[in-house]
Amino acid sequence: MSVSKTTSVQKPRKSRLYRQESIAAFIFILAPLVGYLIFTLYPFFFSIYASFTNWNGLGTMNFVGIDNYVKLLSDDYFRKALFNTFFMMLGIPIGLFLSLILAMGLNRGIPGTTTFRVIYYIPVVSSLAAISVLWQWAYNGDYGLVNQFLSLIGIDGPNWLQNTATVKPALIIMTVWKGLGYSMLLYLAALQSVPKMYYEAADLDGANSFQQFLHITWPMVKPVTFFLVITNIIGGAQMFTEINIMTPTGGPEYSAATVVFYIWKKAFDNLQMGYASTLSVVLGIIIFIVTLIQFKLNDRSSFEID
Repeated sequence: MSVSKTTSVQKPRKSRLYRQESIAAFIFILAPLVGYLIFTLYPFFFSIYASFTNWNGLGTMNFVGIDNYVKLLSDDYFRKALFNTFFMMLGIPIGLFLSLILAMGLNRGIPGTTTFRVIYYIPVVSSLAAISVLWQWAYNGDYGLVNQFLSLIGIDGPNWLQNTATVKPALIIMTVWKGLGYSMLLYLAALQSVPKMYYEAADLDGANSFQQFLHITWPMVKPVTFFLVITNIIGGAQMFTEINIMTPTGGPEYSAATVVFYIWKKAFDNLQMGYASTLSVVLGIIIFIVTLIQFKLNDRSSFEID
């Protein structure tokens, strides 16, 4: 005759020190959590609701359904601002290419590498507003440094920021220059983490410099490239300060206005907060879709060395 005994396993009692540490940890994360709820999550849901209203920011919010979204479909200024935003993102591949070239040069251990790093990184930590004013002066058609330099080689430069053909390229050059140092340092860190034995083995196999770059360097820096592409697209879609300072009217024929600049104009100049919220929601959806596509195109297998 067998007697079965059931024993209940009691959970170990948490010590007083453990509970105190848990409370302390909760207090530390409470401030950023409350800040996130108040300044991020609540405005996010509020803007979605506001996008379905006719509201000037102060008075009563009148619910209008999807009228704002229907209006957006026929908004020529929004389409132009959206085109300008994506056009100026052409600076992303240009900036990444130049950053990688600079990083590869600095990775060779040439004299003065530290000095070059500092020089290239100064624009990154500088005030964007101050840099925008600086470049606005440089692009001036009468006394700007850019046209003064071009005059030395016999070229009569245009009024860069007041010409529909040159305002977007001018802004692209400025944004590439501004972000060059940040991308360069990330690429340099990635290059310095590549094991040298890969290149030594490639030398023994007779691989030339281009083959080493294609099959070793490029796959090893792909994760950094993926990160920079995502962050630059998100940042480029939110481009505002440069436009507001360098072309406060949106440029000639609205040729420099971005989506965020147009949202700001609608919200604070025209007091159309409801419609501005609609534009913000649509911009957020576009950024999400583009980011999702990037994640789908760059799976982990694409980061492996051939």
